[in-house]
Amino acid sequence: MGHADLRLGASAGAVLDALAEAGGTRFKGIRHAGAWDADPDVLGPAFHHPEGLYRDAAFREGFAELGKRGLSFDAWVLEPQLDDVIDLAKAFPDQPIVLDHCGTPLGTACYKGKLDEHLERWRSSIRELADSENVVVKLGGLAMSFCGMPADGPTDDVPSQALAEMWRPYIETCIEAFGPDRAMFESNYPVDRWGGSYATLWNAFKHLASGASAEEKHALFAGTAARTYGIEHLLELT
Repeated sequence: MGHADLRLGASAGAVLDALAEAGGTRFKGIRHAGAWDADPDVLGPAFHHPEGLYRDAAFREGFAELGKRGLSFDAWVLEPQLDDVIDLAKAFPDQPIVLDHCGTPLGTACYKGKLDEHLERWRSSIRELADSENVVVKLGGLAMSFCGMPADGPTDDVPSQALAEMWRPYIETCIEAFGPDRAMFESNYPVDRWGGSYATLWNAFKHLASGASAEEKHALFAGTAARTYGIEHLLELT
């Protein structure tokens, strides 16, 4: 996964070609984050991106270069911005798009204490996005400080079962909307260190997937990611 500034428009193609030359068969796609909020305290200066990035004409001209090269795109936005990804997916129905971090529900700054208030809005957006078959979803990132699940951190004091219950409405909604073949558990470490250790987070995922069939677990923990990023041959080596 690389990074290229798609706001370069058609010139982004040259950057993508340079990345492909450097990465060879390991270069499968890019992520160009678009997370933004009117409240600067939600993300802080390090994570803020331009408002309405995914609707920008120059960005979309660069975005079109991905499809010409068979590359995937990872989208990171915040929950109030999910309409931007919905619009992008509909405008480019043949372009594989990966929604990162369950669409990043917010529980910090001006959103603190409002997760329940905005849950149905988030759920409606996720279901609408899932209607675009070119989109898959990454299940994770909910231990980022932006999400407020847990509210305080970094911490190692929250058991994996407790984390699983906090995240269950989001993880289960995503799996129900997209299906196991278009959903994948993700590692977002060390950013997710806010919520616990690497092992604790993955144990939470195991709790959340405990009711899935063996076939569904294979898709959620390996198969969907391998297919999405074109690395299915690596599964044959394990």
